Amino acid sequence: MKILIDGMGGDYAPQEIVKGAVKAAGEIDETIVILGPEDRIREQLDACRWKGNNIEIVNATEVISNDETPAMAVRRKKDSTIVKGMNMIKNGEGDVLISGGSTGALLSAGLVVLGRLKGIRRPAIAAWFPALDEGGSTLLLDCGANVEAKPEYVYQNGIMGSIFVRAIKGIESPSVKLLNIGAEDGKGDELHKEAFRMLSEADINFNGNIEGRDVVFGGCDVVVTDGFSGNIFLKSSEGMSLAIMGQFKKKLTEGVIAKAGAMLAYSKIKEIRNVFDYSDVGGAPILGLKGAVLKMHGNSQETEVYYAIHKAVPYVKNDVTGMIAEAVRHNDGLAGKKENSEDEGDK
Repeated sequence: MKILIDGMGGDYAPQEIVKGAVKAAGEIDETIVILGPEDRIREQLDACRWKGNNIEIVNATEVISNDETPAMAVRRKKDSTIVKGMNMIKNGEGDVLISGGSTGALLSAGLVVLGRLKGIRRPAIAAWFPALDEGGSTLLLDCGANVEAKPEYVYQNGIMGSIFVRAIKGIESPSVKLLNIGAEDGKGDELHKEAFRMLSEADINFNGNIEGRDVVFGGCDVVVTDGFSGNIFLKSSEGMSLAIMGQFKKKLTEGVIAKAGAMLAYSKIKEIRNVFDYSDVGGAPILGLKGAVLKMHGNSQETEVYYAIHKAVPYVKNDVTGMIAEAVRHNDGLAGKKENSEDEGDK
């Protein structure tokens, strides 16, 4: 297996990318391939005193920034880390691409270079969301790949999310719920009502609707919705979490008594912080493409890179991409009837 990683993707590239790769490489047998300017990547490897034999460098001279128009940049910058990585996946020179770079560029390059799996209407971005039950985390999708959605997209999100959780977590029959304005059947607009009907008929463990306030308490393995609602829910939740933890820290450092109490409760405070820490989630998969792609946060550092590489291994070994393709064929009574020539899969 060859795990490709965008050495220039993110706010702390290439230093933190290389540090995370070195940390992971010492624990796995798979080969890690870092894409980026060879001299800069080599310099960081030397700084880490890397002496192993399962890290390679592929020279890529261009980088796509978040300020560029994704589709135009993908077509113009053929030697960028993202485009080069996608082409390596397509040509069988790599098995999975990890990047903390532009989300739009990753999606555009994935569609242009790899294309969609046959039967998949639209790829979806999936992200792990902290949950307070025994499962520890819930997979949420779509998190922003498709802000204009149709019921078929949400339905297929349920299939893809269920397969990904089964492959990564080993849960035989992951429970799936639909993010909605109420938990009762029949809630929501026409999009969600029709998505509910389609999910109910799918060959997955669908358990109805879930309200946004209940997601953090767990109770299901996968939460599906459209990309517009999913992105707002995710970012609102992240902002609230950061605000609460920020206030928590502020109040615990106000005065001698508060600081003393914080020191006594340090271990429990750390446990609370870890519940909402996303550094070990391993990146957000872009599901539905003809290849494995993981999107890390743009501010990812060594720890996030380390976990992303570790999570990429079962993603490939369990052939999640092949499993999704097979599942869509199995459920094509709902997914395939409405397809037209535009939606049969990108060339």
